[in-house]
Amino acid sequence: MAAVAEGFPAPLAVGSWLRQPARHRPRHAAIISDERTFDYATLDAWSDRLARVLVGRGLRPGDRVATLSENSVEQVVALFACARAGLILTPLNWHLSPDELAVQLTLFQPALTLVAASRWSEQAGGVVAAWQPEPLEDYVTDAYPAGHVTLPTLDDDAGLLLIATSGTTGQPKGALLTNRNCYWTNASLQAALPLSPDDVVLSLLPQYHVGGWNIQTLLAWSLGATVVLERSFDPGRVLDQIERHRVTTLMGVPTMYVLVAEHPRFAAADLSSLRFALVGGAAMPASAQDRWSERGVAMAVGYGLTEAGPNTLVLPPGEMTPWPGAVGRPYPYVDVALRDPTDGRVLTGPGAGEILVRGPNVFAGYWHDAAATRAAVVEGWLRTGDVGERDAHGVYRISGRTKEMFVSGGENVFPAEVERVLSEHPAIADVAVIGVPDPVWGEVGVAYVVAHQGAAVNGDELQAYCRAHLAPFKVPRRIVLTPELPRSPVGKVDKRHLPRDGDVL
Repeated sequence: MAAVAEGFPAPLAVGSWLRQPARHRPRHAAIISDERTFDYATLDAWSDRLARVLVGRGLRPGDRVATLSENSVEQVVALFACARAGLILTPLNWHLSPDELAVQLTLFQPALTLVAASRWSEQAGGVVAAWQPEPLEDYVTDAYPAGHVTLPTLDDDAGLLLIATSGTTGQPKGALLTNRNCYWTNASLQAALPLSPDDVVLSLLPQYHVGGWNIQTLLAWSLGATVVLERSFDPGRVLDQIERHRVTTLMGVPTMYVLVAEHPRFAAADLSSLRFALVGGAAMPASAQDRWSERGVAMAVGYGLTEAGPNTLVLPPGEMTPWPGAVGRPYPYVDVALRDPTDGRVLTGPGAGEILVRGPNVFAGYWHDAAATRAAVVEGWLRTGDVGERDAHGVYRISGRTKEMFVSGGENVFPAEVERVLSEHPAIADVAVIGVPDPVWGEVGVAYVVAHQGAAVNGDELQAYCRAHLAPFKVPRRIVLTPELPRSPVGKVDKRHLPRDGDVL
């Protein structure tokens, strides 16, 4: 294995990552949250104390600690405490209904369930009460004695994060990421998009999502940088925090960048401190990218998935313009390949097929679901379910999801390709495409479009625009105007809930 990026911590076990910053810059700000500042000495001491509390209460390596909380410093302390105690942090999505939470709690069987005060009145009752929840904040105070206990030896291959997948196609699964997985995905991030101890990272992604940990935040804490931790996303606060704390980098999904760019203060906001902004999770609309570029902000784009840690493909700052619509080349220490959809062969050179991932970043498997793990990891390769194209330069583009693909007149249509074309139309702010049954063609495309404020849209014009850029069988048969697209809490379009009552253009 190649040497890791300069400055990245040598021990693979995440529980040790705070020790060097706490020793060498103890009073440097580790987290700024809710206008409070927590330095590295405090974060390290709290994490160590909580680890001893958990072990003293009888938790053993491999036990799950479930948390139900917005982004918070207490949840960060819980993560590092679990890492030191050999436990598995299981952050639950606080947007879920009681029934959905019940499914996840039953699957994960936590030994301890911690609920933040902000969620207590809403979600600690009912189904969560059956798991005897306790206040998260109490565990980061002196409410429970730490005692004189011995922490277990840190294990590189021990589970650390148990993240529920979205479950958009069925029952949710739990993707288990080990200390080793987290180490290598952060090492690859540092090699491709390096941070320094002087960086100030604005953290917007939710902590129940892998991106809330393994895209910049854990890396920042390992290096001794500062993280401005937002409880939830608010476009105006993003601009405020960038200006107030001289933020140097941030990560967000395209929807976040679109909403910030549409904020009335965006044009005049001081963004000069930003070294670069990282976007991932979906395709970035060209209009939004242009608006950030016009403000002098360099953009980087990445592609990943929970099961890969998530960092898989990346285009560093400055390469989005020469490679429009691309998601990049493989991160260091990550192998990426294409699988032929017809015969399953691993392709070489330019081509198209299902994206495969291999490397020490790939997860340990789905929690108590050996069958799903065997289906996902075949001959050492993680099958992503995403279809991509690779050009002669080794640069990848995403064509769509294998499960979203539909067949029109015997031809395969990938919605992401059609969405990319429509998103480049100057009148379109957002778009989602699905296939629907058709008595003649088998399936045809329907495009749901959101227009920019004040823009006039015409169905015939949009179809003509598509015909100029796509094969005829890919052109949506119907175009529906809707005020917004339904989204998951992470910001991805939830196509199961696309509106059925919009105006057909």
